[in-house]
Amino acid sequence: MDINQLVYFISVAQTLNFSEAARRNYVSQSTVSRHVSDLEKELGVQLFTRTRREVFITNEGKTLLPYAIEMVNTFNKARTVIKEMHDGGKGKITVGCDVTSMSFPAKCLSDFGKRYPGISIELCRLDASDRAQAITGGDYDFCFMPRDMVPESSGIETLITHREPLVIVAPHKNRFRGKSVSLSELANERLVLLSESCAPILFMEVMDLLRTFHLSPHTDSSYDDLVSLYMAVSAEMGLSVLPKSLSEYASSAQTSVYSVEDADTAVAYVMAWSKDIANPVARLFIDTVRKYAEGEDDIYDL
Repeated sequence: MDINQLVYFISVAQTLNFSEAARRNYVSQSTVSRHVSDLEKELGVQLFTRTRREVFITNEGKTLLPYAIEMVNTFNKARTVIKEMHDGGKGKITVGCDVTSMSFPAKCLSDFGKRYPGISIELCRLDASDRAQAITGGDYDFCFMPRDMVPESSGIETLITHREPLVIVAPHKNRFRGKSVSLSELANERLVLLSESCAPILFMEVMDLLRTFHLSPHTDSSYDDLVSLYMAVSAEMGLSVLPKSLSEYASSAQTSVYSVEDADTAVAYVMAWSKDIANPVARLFIDTVRKYAEGEDDIYDL
């Protein structure tokens, strides 16, 4: 069985006309007939019945058709990717990142850009309320987000990229000593957080953590952006709780970062994409991300 046999079979199945199938594929009718006949001999079944005026597809032909289409599509995708790789990579990927996903995707995008300079990268903030549509509807090729943020859908593939802890961000002048903080020390503190609408999973993780330790600090202030949140912390309006990598991106001379010493605060992050992704360079990016995901420690060292 070769790819041309399948291509010609599909054309005849769709047109029920050998002459039209030949015209569509820019070959002679005898070429189409020969390839279909060879395919029938190889499978040991009759795929079409022919009269002088009409062509009918058999039940065996109907059964083969969706598999043939899938095989030809897979072959064409593979051929495109191989050509892209050979030509140095040309194309575009669109990546959506949740506001708390920064360090890991930045590392992957840097490597990918160096390997495939011909492929342009569009980077967007992932803030769509319908995340299933954002992933499967083509808004983004890939989305980085906390694992619990991924909607339940059979059409979505995910790859766990890493796990990272939450840390305490405090004004530079504070009462803490050392490099870590016990959660019990937050009991009487005022917290300023990224808002639930901005970072729903982070907000939920922080609330769950506080409830687990029976803590009820003041949490009446929340912000939709990191700049405002850090300004509030620097102004000594309260402490904040952020993923470690996010705290590093926004570090300032006015704030200090502390690990949590008495709780496992690790949050799992994933890259998500549609199972039906059609972007021919998608596999190149998946392979790049998987290389870092497989080598990533479960928890970032503090």
